[in-house]
Amino acid sequence: MATVAPVYEPPVETSRTPRKRDGRTIAGRGLLYSLATFFALFAAVPFAWMLLTIFKANNDLYRPMNNPLLYNEPPTLANLDLLFNNTQYFTFVRNTALVALFVVIITVVATVPAAYSLTRLAGRWGESLGIAIFLVYLVPPTLLFIPMTRVVSELGVKNSIWSMVIVYPTFTIPFCTWLLMGFFKSVPWDIEEQAMIDGYSRLGAIVRTVLPISVPGILTVVAFSIALTLHEFIYALAFVTSSSQKTLSVGVTTELIRGDAYFWQALMAGAAVVALPVALLYNIFLDKFIAGFTLGAVKG
Repeated sequence: MATVAPVYEPPVETSRTPRKRDGRTIAGRGLLYSLATFFALFAAVPFAWMLLTIFKANNDLYRPMNNPLLYNEPPTLANLDLLFNNTQYFTFVRNTALVALFVVIITVVATVPAAYSLTRLAGRWGESLGIAIFLVYLVPPTLLFIPMTRVVSELGVKNSIWSMVIVYPTFTIPFCTWLLMGFFKSVPWDIEEQAMIDGYSRLGAIVRTVLPISVPGILTVVAFSIALTLHEFIYALAFVTSSSQKTLSVGVTTELIRGDAYFWQALMAGAAVVALPVALLYNIFLDKFIAGFTLGAVKG
């Protein structure tokens, strides 16, 4: 009697497993989007509040019974008039731009060859030297501005924007050198070697192979230098007393805080006029900035 081969029947999946997985996926995404929304609002609310405050009249801003999220009185442009016409705001912007330009140039010119040399030419001591250089950046500014004041006075640049051009690179160069070291380590040596086999000198190989690949890291150095110039307060306050030589961080606060009177709307306007273009610039190059910081942090 012939035997009948058993028919293979695949295991039947219950409907509970896919539903559980779908439920977990939806819950995970919901939690992720909720957290992202929360942090986005947390970051955006100060800017929204700043823009709302700019156009508020004094009676509207300082009256406790008014709703702070609405214009209880008609918006006004008087605060912008106070900022632009009764302070040297545009002089502060010009001084800040000049300081940032020179600090960026000095930092890039100094850090690119320094980081490359420590990465490629210094051997096993390069990483230790890079860490030692980075430790200089960790020294608090409050411990250094007194001896730096003596240096600035000896150089004859006190009460001038050139004092900041001289001092700020002492902070940008150590950090940016350490950052670029990590980035240069991620560039394969084979690329340079192949370029030199093709007839280029070491400098030519660096210019044609390493620097184009390192653009995200260099842009990160530029962004850090500009951010430090915009935000630094202690040295700008200690080295400069004349309004014609002040930068934004010091000029706006000293001009719009007079005794116990705070011109909050004009202060917010001064911050917003600079913050919005900088935020737009950061968003344009956001991918390159992230690549520069992450490679510098992971590989360095």
